[in-house]
Amino acid sequence: MAQLQPVLVDGQWRPAKNTGAFSPLNPATRQPTGEVFPISSREEVEEVIEAAARASEALLGIDSEARARFLERFAGRIEARRTEIVGLAHTESALPVKPRLDEVELPRTTGQLRQAAAAARQGSWTLPTIDTKAGIRSFFAPLEGGVVVFGPNNFPLAFNSAAGGDFAAAIAAGNPVIAKANSSHPGTTRLLAEEALAALKEAGLPAATVQLIYRTDHQVGQRLVSHPLVGATGYTGSRHAGLVLKEAADRAGKPIYLELSSINPVLILPGALRERAAEIAAEFSTSCLLAAGQFCTNPGVVLLLKGAETEAFIGLIVEKFRAAAVGTLLGEGVEHNLGHSVAALQQAGAELLVGGAVGGGTGCSFQNTLLRVEGRRFLATPEQLQQEAFGNASLLVVADDEDQAEALCRALEGNLTGTLYTDRTGSDEALYRRLAPILRRKVGRLLDDKMPTGVAISPAMNHGGPYPATGHPGFTAVGIPASLRRFAMLQSFDNVRPAHLPPELHDQNPTGQLWRCIDGAWTEGNVPAKT
Repeated sequence: MAQLQPVLVDGQWRPAKNTGAFSPLNPATRQPTGEVFPISSREEVEEVIEAAARASEALLGIDSEARARFLERFAGRIEARRTEIVGLAHTESALPVKPRLDEVELPRTTGQLRQAAAAARQGSWTLPTIDTKAGIRSFFAPLEGGVVVFGPNNFPLAFNSAAGGDFAAAIAAGNPVIAKANSSHPGTTRLLAEEALAALKEAGLPAATVQLIYRTDHQVGQRLVSHPLVGATGYTGSRHAGLVLKEAADRAGKPIYLELSSINPVLILPGALRERAAEIAAEFSTSCLLAAGQFCTNPGVVLLLKGAETEAFIGLIVEKFRAAAVGTLLGEGVEHNLGHSVAALQQAGAELLVGGAVGGGTGCSFQNTLLRVEGRRFLATPEQLQQEAFGNASLLVVADDEDQAEALCRALEGNLTGTLYTDRTGSDEALYRRLAPILRRKVGRLLDDKMPTGVAISPAMNHGGPYPATGHPGFTAVGIPASLRRFAMLQSFDNVRPAHLPPELHDQNPTGQLWRCIDGAWTEGNVPAKT
């Protein structure tokens, strides 16, 4: 048996205090990768939490420039080791080296780190607010204790618990991170944590600012997110596991930010089909089957109105699904869960049009799958027919008329995205204006004439939405600086002496570039002198 990989605790790579072990599989071969990782005990998790709490306190005495320097040096170290990191990520996920991992995901990862560094250095994310008449000042500041980050299986770099978006936001906000690796790519996470530790030393941050464990049992995981010394948790993963953690965190009054599931409805209105059905069919098929559909913004439900154009459109995409190559899934768990979800949709009344069985591709795989259900049947059991089928599968819902289309929109659960396709001559405009306001409040991001797959790294991006897409509709996992404020507390200072205030709240703007709200007006200036 291969040697058990070490954990990173308080600045040291050390043998784990484990209760068991696991070995990840290469999804393309279904064979073990050759590495073995520990399942951490409660004792070990307690040590990690306590070390993070000490680091949290030590970070209060370290300025934002040091955090920014760490994030930038970490980005540079990832790039210097990109061949090894990308290679292991490919082995553990079966995602292609090029373009996906090397040309898209790794640059996105380092770009996020650098954007977070810029936000930490500039400081306006803290929203300093000064009321000179009342003598009260406030801003967002780091939490007490470490931030636990659970990374997902589908982005081994950009959402990695030791380098991804939640990690970058937590560090930029001034918090240490306890990285809980995803069991699908623990080796990749270890490589990233190695570079994070080296960058910590270069930047002069506390040793426990970044720590890494790989897996815990369920009870220890619940203890981790609910511990009195933990500041908050960022989680991306399955709805079931996330809700178990949320229940534990909620009982303890601990913030937990969840990305759980999303079917990302796409509404294709009749005029759009008459105008460009073939074009939309190609866009949808490409979006749904890209990376075997393993995106949280994958279009999982398509709403159409009954008619000859709709039937012709369905025929087009059925043929495209039949003809397209079947991609490799991220693991046996994804393969099993996709099969279970497709079967559950059929049991709820959906008709299988194509696919529906394991296989068809290399290694872990599932046939490209398309299902159909009539609008009235969907409305009879909306909860069952909105089960997320994570992978290369989608459900078509055909409404009888515009009234039923509106009812279907009202029955939708919360989602990350929602899309409407309309024609360019305006014949769909009245229906758009009827449906869009309903859809708008069901989703975090609304799109026109564009498939939702992919998430831009933009300050204006919202990668969030109403439950069950996330655990709270007011926060985003992507989009700096807004994502930082998940891992911060609002601190108010009432009649506090100037010498006791943090620099962001002094009369003098500490950098001259920090945006602050002074007596109701946003400005980069100083607090006006009293006359």
